[in-house]
Amino acid sequence: MWSYCRTTYMPMSYLYGRKYHGPITDLVLSLRNEIHVKSYDQIDWNKARHHCCKEDVYYPHTFVQDLLWDTLNYCTEPVMKRWPLNKIRQRALDKTIKYMRYGAEESRYITIGCVEKSLQMMCWWAHDQNCDEFKYHLARVPDYLWLAEDGMKMQSFGSQIWDSTLATQAVISTGMVEEYGDCLQKAHFYIKESQIKENPKGDFRGMYRHFTKGAWTFSDQDQGWVVSDCTAEALKCLLLLSQMPTEISGEKPPVERLYDAVNVLLYLQSSLSGGFAIWEPAIPQPYLEVLNPSELFADIVVEQEHVECTASIVQALISFNRMHPGHREKEIENSVARGVSFLEERQWPDGSWYGYWGICFLYGTFFTVGGLAAAGKTYENCEAVRKAVNFFLSSQNDEGGWGESLESCPSMKYTPLEGNRTNLVQTSWAMLGLMYGGQAERDPTPMHKAAKLLINEQMSDGDFPQQEITGVYMKNCMLHYAQYRNIFPLWALGEYRKRVWPSQSL
Repeated sequence: MWSYCRTTYMPMSYLYGRKYHGPITDLVLSLRNEIHVKSYDQIDWNKARHHCCKEDVYYPHTFVQDLLWDTLNYCTEPVMKRWPLNKIRQRALDKTIKYMRYGAEESRYITIGCVEKSLQMMCWWAHDQNCDEFKYHLARVPDYLWLAEDGMKMQSFGSQIWDSTLATQAVISTGMVEEYGDCLQKAHFYIKESQIKENPKGDFRGMYRHFTKGAWTFSDQDQGWVVSDCTAEALKCLLLLSQMPTEISGEKPPVERLYDAVNVLLYLQSSLSGGFAIWEPAIPQPYLEVLNPSELFADIVVEQEHVECTASIVQALISFNRMHPGHREKEIENSVARGVSFLEERQWPDGSWYGYWGICFLYGTFFTVGGLAAAGKTYENCEAVRKAVNFFLSSQNDEGGWGESLESCPSMKYTPLEGNRTNLVQTSWAMLGLMYGGQAERDPTPMHKAAKLLINEQMSDGDFPQQEITGVYMKNCMLHYAQYRNIFPLWALGEYRKRVWPSQSL
């Protein structure tokens, strides 16, 4: 089961099994009146069990699932409340506490995300209001607070590692490494120190966890959950920075640390498809999705492979193999070949790739073309690259930019922004994808128009304006990455400066 699914529904099941509820205060009564369209006491909860607002239904329950839930509710639940079967439920509750405690300790009480975090806090309060676990959870609540331009927010969880690795590569792309050496040295230190140095304690496999030594998380080292593309992007940064003088980038990490990262990446590859999942090895059991209990989100039951993760890892493994041949060299070559085949097989008829973690086809295609280019695929020798380039060129708007609506994600169909508006982050993705596809050597005109847009939109303090949201997961849960608006325009202009200007000066 997908890590997010099991860590979310486990505390839910505990609260249900305990039948725990808090005191009915004036606040609770006020919230009931605000939320429900009829009096709380008049709601038939058995009938309401399968009701969901039609605007919110994205993944409707199957008949099999409704039958299962109703059977459990009407037939099993009355029996489970009574002796001796209530003893089985108590054992299950005790086991749930054991797994939640292990997960909380291994994430230093950050947990895998904000939903599990809040549910775990309720569970520990229900378990024992004075327990240490609840106090430890309180101490890590600030990890979820984010002060935005318009006030304090609660975030899903931090993206420090992810943002840092992308920003580092963006700065390197400018070629001004000597001018910004202090910035790169600090970034290098942070990325090195954020690598996970040890596996989870004890019998982690018995606790349904995988080895983590050598990986990077999405947020920081404390959180402890492996993220495949964060590990790949961090490894790429360390390899790039290791080629610079130490007085600019700082001390290099021991090569064994790089080996550990590669070991994690190779472990995460699917033995069937050749693609890479995000947190754990993919589970080839898509039929389990019929048990998806969430009507709002898709693909939440089993871990699946994604093109952007696969493309990042392909790039990282190729760079590592070129600089450090000898460590699992043949395995890396086989892994890359299978990863490239996976990417080519996942291309859509219009030449794009569906991006699961960003909006959407522009995001997926940008990453995938970068992975194919790293593997030696070019416009001349690879039909997939040619089709991808044509997709980018055909979707460029009249003013020279690109903009894709979040509606692309749930509909799985490329949808431009209303009015064919430009989004600077997505324009940067398309520029980078075109340059990886060799468009600068054939006809740089599309990049000239896009670069002019980016330059003209930059504000006087160097910042770029915040526009439409560009992150997503589970097809219709949108994510706001505040740093994208600066990282990707800088990265695109840096690559544009290197790739397009030299060709114009020949």
